[in-house]
This record gives sequence, C-alpha cells and structure tokens, in this order.
Amino acid sequence: MKTYHWTAAVVFSLVAASCAKPDDLTRPARLKGSPAFEAVRFTDLPGWRLDSVAAALPAFARSCAVIAKRSPNVPMAINQYAGIVQDWADACKAIPQSELNAEQARGYFETWFTPYRVMGNDPEMGLFTGYFEADLLGSRHKDKKFTIPIYRRPRDLVLVNLGDWRNDLAGRRISGRVINGRLKPYYSRSDIRAGRLEGIVEPLVWLDDPVDAFFLHIQGSGRVRLSDGAAMRIGYDGHNGHAYYPIGRHLIETGAIPREGMSMQKIRAWLEKNPTQKDTVMNLNGAYIFFREVRGDGPLGAQGVVLSPGRSLAVDPRAIPLGLPVWIDVNYPDEAGKRLRRLMVAQDTGGAIKGPVRADIFWGNGSMAERLAGPMKAGGSYFVFIPKGRVSSRSR
Repeated sequence: MKTYHWTAAVVFSLVAASCAKPDDLTRPARLKGSPAFEAVRFTDLPGWRLDSVAAALPAFARSCAVIAKRSPNVPMAINQYAGIVQDWADACKAIPQSELNAEQARGYFETWFTPYRVMGNDPEMGLFTGYFEADLLGSRHKDKKFTIPIYRRPRDLVLVNLGDWRNDLAGRRISGRVINGRLKPYYSRSDIRAGRLEGIVEPLVWLDDPVDAFFLHIQGSGRVRLSDGAAMRIGYDGHNGHAYYPIGRHLIETGAIPREGMSMQKIRAWLEKNPTQKDTVMNLNGAYIFFREVRGDGPLGAQGVVLSPGRSLAVDPRAIPLGLPVWIDVNYPDEAGKRLRRLMVAQDTGGAIKGPVRADIFWGNGSMAERLAGPMKAGGSYFVFIPKGRVSSRSR
C-alpha cells in the first residue's frame, strides 16, 4: 500500500561510538532539484547515544528483505547517491538475528554505515509532520446508519508510472480512465460523492460519518470495527489522480479558523459544527483514495512492509529511497515529552511529502497516536545512513 496521507502535512500546506569520517567515501554531488549531502561522524548525530536504537532494527530488517528481492544492479536512489542494491547486501545480511541492546545496535550501525546530513534549499531546517492509523466504525453492508461508501479501486481506473517511459520522471505517477482511446482525468471527489461510481465498483465498507471518511483518505489506512463485532484493516490501493487541495488553507483564508494553532483537530471540529457547509468544503479537495482489505498485520507502507509506530518514516522517494535508515532531529516532543531524536526507516510516501528534507512520522494507532500526529508541524533535520565504501561510482 502506498499511503496518501496529509495529517499535519495538511496543516503546514495551509500556511515548515564514534567512527572516523571516512576518506574512502565520495561525497555525493548536488543535482538540480535533489538534496545535497555531507558525511558526518556518528558522534555528530544529536542524541545518538540516547536513543533505543535497537527498536529500529526490526523495521530495517523488513526493509532489507524487500531490498534483497530487487535486481542487484539497480540504483537505490534516482540520482544514484546511495549506490546500487548490491552495495547494501552485506550490511543487510549482517543484521543480527538475536535481540540486541541499544549499545549493541549502535555498534552494528557504526560498523556498517556512514551517516550523511541531508540538506535542501534551507540547510538548517526541514519540515516534519505526523500521521496515524485511524480507528473507525463501519459495516460491510449499507443500512440506515452506515451510508458513506469507502470504495475499492475501480476496474476502469488506470494507474500510470511515468518512470516507465522516462528516467527523469521516475517516482511520478498519474491516474485516469480511458475514453475513446485516450487517457482522461478520473472522477473528482465531488463526482464520486454524487454517485458516479455506483454500478462501477462495489464499496469495500460503509462508514457512518462523512468527516471520518474524509480523514481516512488523509491517513491512507484504518482499522474498522464492524457492526457484527468483527474487525477489518483497510489500506491504500490507488487514487483518482486529482491534485490534493488542503481545505485548511481555505478555512484560514475565509477566516473560519485562525492561522495560529491550526491543526487537524481544529479542521475536524469546524466540519462537525458546520453541517450545511462541510460537504462543499471537503469537495474542494478533489483527490480521492481507493482502499483494499489488508489481511494480517498492518498497516503497510509504500515499500510493502508493515509500518512500525514511531520508527517508520514517510519521505519523498525522489530524494530519499525507501529502505534507508534515517536519523531525525526534530523540534517536537516525543512520547515522553523529550525532543524527538531517534533512528527511523524510510518505508512510506505521502501525497504532501515533497522535497529533500520533508518527512511524515508514523505514530501508530489509537488516541495517543492521534494526539501526537494531529498538531505536528515541526522544524528539524535528518541524516541518511549509507553502507561504508559502497557509494556507486555512478554517483561520483
């Protein structure tokens, strides 16, 4: 599942053991529209010795399993700064099978990797937001209470990976439907809400609240407690290709909500208090997400692995390839109220996650995750880990 979430990203767009510095690694070059990198020591990572680094190892192991299935000569990154898949083989195979403490886990990463500071247009500051897995009430069948459809991917929806045609378009996708042999835009949110998919695709599940459904589209995944007592997990399975529009921007511009203190919770509260206007406002965002039922553990990220609460990161894959370990330093309180500094793994993407130093933190599910994700829009920086001596000559 490729998630398509904008939790606090919605809010932002509303208004963002020491190892010697190795000599055998070539600093990757800055390319147009790409991040720049600077090799640093592990002792340069803010809070490196304070994090429970071992908590990120299971997430990285899952990413390594996906990386191992790729062709060995394929570049890890679009601009090739992270070498090729084969360059990661030894480090991935060296992941200890037994449980490690934090010090042992730090030793593993210090042995196999070099951290690189990632720099965008503003070398001092990036933007970090948060998302979570929503908990919802629903039914597999429409009734008087459950009337809001959550749709499966329609049969006539065409998903196009532009990278299949041109390398410089790698990571970019469009969606549409074929009319008279030509690809045309798919139905918008307002079209779908008006019933244009009736007879084309059966709903996957029915919800009882249109606002819940709207925010489910923002999160990209959810757990639904069904009316018969069973439960189902649903996840992203495509989108209609329309551009995402942050309705919070509209609410600020019209004076409905002040810019200061804007949050997902404030947007939800406004929608619930304005029933005669909420549909019009929600339909300003033409983007619409389709879902599938996810069996077993979840939710799944864009890399196809189960996301780890507090350890999985959504990134722009044009800047940071999925699977990379990423050290973050963010001006935002963690679960314990301390500055957020920890090791994470790039395992997901998001519609509003664009740019070199831009990330969305997966906080898990439940009320605590929602409280952490909803208001999050914080400045910070991050560092990617690349195997020692494994930078491809094509990045030089």
